[in-house]
Amino acid sequence: MSEFKLPDVGEGLTEAEIVAWHVKVGDTVKINDIVCEIETAKSVVELPSPYAGVVAALLVPEGETVAVGTPIIAIGDPAEKSPAPAEESPVPAETAANPAETSGNPAETSGNEDQPLTLVGSGPKEGALVRRPRKVPSGAQAAHMQTQAAFEPGLPSPHVEAANGDSVATSDVSGGVSDSSAGTGDLASGTGDLSGAAVVALAKPPVRKLAKDLGVDLRTLTPSRPDGVITRAEVEAAAAGRQAAPAEGTGAVPAPAVVTSGGRERREPIRGVRKMMGQAMVESAFTLPHVSIWKTVDVTATIALVERLKGHRDFRDRRVSPLLVVAKACLLALRRTPIVNSVWDDAAQEIVFKEYVNLGIAAATPRGLVVPNVKGADAMSLADLAGALGELVATARDGKTPPADLAGGTFTITNVGPFGMEAGTPIINPGESAILCFGAIERRPWVVGTGADERIVPRDVCTLALSFDHRHIDGAAGSRFLADVADVLEDPATALLF
Repeated sequence: MSEFKLPDVGEGLTEAEIVAWHVKVGDTVKINDIVCEIETAKSVVELPSPYAGVVAALLVPEGETVAVGTPIIAIGDPAEKSPAPAEESPVPAETAANPAETSGNPAETSGNEDQPLTLVGSGPKEGALVRRPRKVPSGAQAAHMQTQAAFEPGLPSPHVEAANGDSVATSDVSGGVSDSSAGTGDLASGTGDLSGAAVVALAKPPVRKLAKDLGVDLRTLTPSRPDGVITRAEVEAAAAGRQAAPAEGTGAVPAPAVVTSGGRERREPIRGVRKMMGQAMVESAFTLPHVSIWKTVDVTATIALVERLKGHRDFRDRRVSPLLVVAKACLLALRRTPIVNSVWDDAAQEIVFKEYVNLGIAAATPRGLVVPNVKGADAMSLADLAGALGELVATARDGKTPPADLAGGTFTITNVGPFGMEAGTPIINPGESAILCFGAIERRPWVVGTGADERIVPRDVCTLALSFDHRHIDGAAGSRFLADVADVLEDPATALLF
């Protein structure tokens, strides 16, 4: 039996959340088969199996965060054969846990194999065997039984005997119920103080995952099905605010809520990408002296260039947008003001100039803000840069960005235009010295021409904002860089001058 321990997938990560299992107990896996997805502090990563064999146990449930080095899955050798039952135990496996109910004649040894000890009451019994319900004195033990049942499908569904003598059955792996005579609740989380009957919220794994993603507490829902299983429609209705309060007598345990004058409040744990984002922004905001400068630019010529590029044969399979031209303009401007692409090394008291540009693009994802970067963007043609940016953004939005693409950035662009924002004062990505905010492109009245030729005409206009580290980038360098970017956007032909 081999245990696969949660690895450090890069950048010195210390913990990760199991997002989804791609295998189940009994599946046969080969080396490098994907067994699960984990969410680290930076992205969602697929984990390949380092072992080949049969999945013996899933040691960590979905949604749980564990430290690096924690065993998460056990994989056995398919060539290994189980010992014969007589060598393993004189009683059948399904009844070994309760020898008092067996129909065989088992014996135990106590330090002396020559003197078997016969168990009292182990003789033959008449009639069918009836398993007695096991008492669970605490919610924690009940949660353990529920977890064990969920990850060991071969075991029978354990029963829980409530304090009042009623029998309550936990749900099996398919989300069904076996021998249920009490209400519903949620033991899977293992949280809360269940001093009375131990109860279970019945729902299939996909429905549980949907509830987790939508922030719905299954314990607050009233199932409409006769068997007490909560459906996907009920979870979606609850997320939309249409779910009624649990009816009296159902046994559902209401989730604790904080009610204020403004309505209900919901708490969500800070972890994964969002946790990393918060820590990085605090570190940057309070260790770097930020300075932000602004410039409003006529980008009518850039919009016309984008339309021409869309019909060019080199861009037929690539996404072309104004962001592409902004990115190229920044790469050209960094040649003339290389200090913007440098970084302040406080420990060594040196300024480190980067002879390459790893261009970061801030991307808003359902899991939080991530900043993947295009490695060596300064050496790419415009067509190659378009392809790299398209792939980068699509991968980030799917939550599949590998950790390597999130490390080593030298300059970042954040695009707030899709949200209708004119601009902002962005916070510099840690490890870098500057970030450009690209605002929404709007049609505005604009003064063109000079002297007697001045006139007001409608133009496509946007605002650029540059934040930079004022320890080593002074106002002149920052202004020169932003002016160069603006010149390329106002007249793309000026790119020939760089």
